[in-house]
Amino acid sequence: MKRILGLLAIVLFMNACDDGELTVETINFDDVPVQKCSQKEILYKISDSKMLILAIPLENFRTDETPEGNPDEVEITGNIQVVYRQYNAAPTSANICDLVTSATPNLIEEWNATSGTIQITSTAIKSVNSITGITQITGYKHYIVFKDITFLRPDGSTQAYLGEDTFVFGNYNATISPLAFGFDEEASKSTCDSDNRIFNFNSSEAFILDLADYANLFQSSETTTPRIAYISATNKVNYRLYSGTINNAYFCAASVPATPTLAQSWIANNGVEAEGTGIIEVTTILASPGFFEHTIRLKKVTMTKGNSNFYMGDDYLYGKVITPE
Repeated sequence: MKRILGLLAIVLFMNACDDGELTVETINFDDVPVQKCSQKEILYKISDSKMLILAIPLENFRTDETPEGNPDEVEITGNIQVVYRQYNAAPTSANICDLVTSATPNLIEEWNATSGTIQITSTAIKSVNSITGITQITGYKHYIVFKDITFLRPDGSTQAYLGEDTFVFGNYNATISPLAFGFDEEASKSTCDSDNRIFNFNSSEAFILDLADYANLFQSSETTTPRIAYISATNKVNYRLYSGTINNAYFCAASVPATPTLAQSWIANNGVEAEGTGIIEVTTILASPGFFEHTIRLKKVTMTKGNSNFYMGDDYLYGKVITPE
């Protein structure tokens, strides 16, 4: 980027006039962070008296990781704009972000991109609980690069950077609300007909076990060692987040209710016995005459949605289920 923007600086220098226009020797945005306007869908970088602007709808930044080596690509056209500006003094966010932008400092030069491609590589930003080992996705880092870009200069000429020439715009970090996972220990067996699912609900969250090995895991006898099964295509663990309160009746309906709507769905990775991952573990005690209490734990489970994933720690307490003898 130093080389390319250095060329911009040379052009500005060569075209500088003696009428008070500022002459620039170097242009360098490499060590400048990407900022975002709070009132507009605009990203920008400021370095001394220079500004590099990317106006882009935020819907172009996915809330998922991009596949390795395969960034998202967006064409520079219409409401997606790239602009380079030179002022006679250091600009501020007021020059781009305010609804009525500041008239000072004075704008000397503006180049508008007329074509090119924006490449966006997205990776998850995670926090790790040092005690439980549970990870949470708190945002996504979007690495932005401009490819094959052509600028229109004020004199009507164009400046193109094609082939290997690129602008590395930088990283735009977008925060998201991490999944609450606010479940308590009270889980329950589905009341739907001929259904062996286990549910744990928390307002709009549902944590679901759909187990072909239900009869083996939830026997009416106390355990001396835990019973286990591995997560698989028939022993499923699924987390779902809805737009409103969710309950057992939603899953018993003959057709999917119109509300609440599904916002997110995360599926547990299959267990691998040799690695000791993806384990469903059940311990059973006699809770009271005629009733057994089953404590369910998930061991070394990873949840996945699209290309993103998070780890639930080495030992996660799913909940407890009471069944009759």
